[in-house]
Amino acid sequence: MRHAVGDAVSGLRNVRIVGPGSELLPEPGPMDLVLAQGRILDIAPAGFLTLDGPVLDGDGCWLVPGLWDHHVHVVQWALAAERVKLGHAESAAHAAAIMGEADPRDTGIRVGTGFRDALWPDEPTLAVLDARTGETPTYLINADVHSVWLNSAALRREGLDPSPTGVLREEPAFEISRRLNAVAPEAADRAVQRMSREAAARGVVGLVDLDMAWNEEAWARRLEAGFDVLRVEFGIYPAMLDRAIAEGLRSGDPVRGADSDLVRVGPLKVITDGSLGTRTAACSHAYAGGSDPHGLLTVPPHELRDLMARAAGAGLSCAIHAIGDIANTHALDAFAATGAWGTIEHAQLVAHTDIPRFARLGVGASVQPEHAVDDRDLTDALWADQPARPYPLRALADSGANLLFGSDAPVSPLDPWAAISAAVHRTRDGRAPWQPDQRVDAATALAASTHGGSSEPDRIEPGAAADLVLCERNPLIADDAELRGQRVAATIVGGRVTHVSV
Repeated sequence: MRHAVGDAVSGLRNVRIVGPGSELLPEPGPMDLVLAQGRILDIAPAGFLTLDGPVLDGDGCWLVPGLWDHHVHVVQWALAAERVKLGHAESAAHAAAIMGEADPRDTGIRVGTGFRDALWPDEPTLAVLDARTGETPTYLINADVHSVWLNSAALRREGLDPSPTGVLREEPAFEISRRLNAVAPEAADRAVQRMSREAAARGVVGLVDLDMAWNEEAWARRLEAGFDVLRVEFGIYPAMLDRAIAEGLRSGDPVRGADSDLVRVGPLKVITDGSLGTRTAACSHAYAGGSDPHGLLTVPPHELRDLMARAAGAGLSCAIHAIGDIANTHALDAFAATGAWGTIEHAQLVAHTDIPRFARLGVGASVQPEHAVDDRDLTDALWADQPARPYPLRALADSGANLLFGSDAPVSPLDPWAAISAAVHRTRDGRAPWQPDQRVDAATALAASTHGGSSEPDRIEPGAAADLVLCERNPLIADDAELRGQRVAATIVGGRVTHVSV
């Protein structure tokens, strides 16, 4: 029977189950599953169960638990598809030239995204950008979103004074992104719907939305309009914490006023330092480049503890952005002092003595494996003298930490197979593996890509939610190219098809 997106299925036939839950199967051959009320009711070798109603024939494909992306900036990710791509820019002059040729379209402005300037041979300057872009307001967003390069026309448009570089970092840069992302709701929702379908086509059943906005309102609107593609947990930022507490929001609660439970309240998100690409990650040892050799600690430790204590007391989990080793130490200290629960986001440079603290404190390591591949040259150049461990996936896993994989989209593409491959193979495009001792095995990477993470993964077993992905290759034995090229035959959320190609 041919199925379409939106169809409910009552069973799966002839699938090969791998990943969490497969160890309990009576044999490794093809299996059938019965689904009911959004859950797995029964599993047995193919042909042993009576499958009534709409049944999806897996034709021997591999079945894995539904995949999650634990760190996405949803609107920015969706709008990035409509912006000028700058990832291939080799210099400031090259990036300025690309933007000078870009069509402002009907908005009257140019917005580019994805440049990486840390290893450019020249410096971004206002003069270089103005010479190429003239009087059309032009914005270039760094791949890490922690800096934005504006021309004079854009600075005037935003009511800002000119500077020699035109570059804004950290909170001023975030404010520019917030303004650029504040498009009409209907335009934002169309973009989110489109990109959500693309995520479902990669096997994604859920994500954590960390947009810098009051996200409950936007998701309630999308649900009312019929959004049903993904499960979502949305973040809350410090500026909105008082409102969240006053209105009684608690992590895990469904969006208020919605008939659907697909969208739930997520964590308090606090950004405590900068990034490697902008040279603002808070590090114990000075690194080459940047005006702040040790980076920036953007939230003082006492303020962080206060925010986390208030959130925990109100029933909100915490997601603490920490990239440099100093920021990670302060974040772990705050978890220990307040009794808060949740994750550290990124954990890109971690002191050796801090690695076992994740497991001891029950703090999840919400990491983006593709960043290690993206930043390998940058890390070797700018963090060469750091005594802490960069991108310590294996060390965290071996210490018992719960790994939760994501993309930080649009920083990296929202593609869980790319994240799994980067974690397992530590390479891309045929280059030699980077720091291969920090690889994790494929089973750990697959588990880390489920909602529960590597320590408590979602499982394919009776009683579990019917959030499932049918794929053409066995991810536990696939090589780098096979994982990145994985073809998803079907994605199912709560027993309902959200993507199908079989």
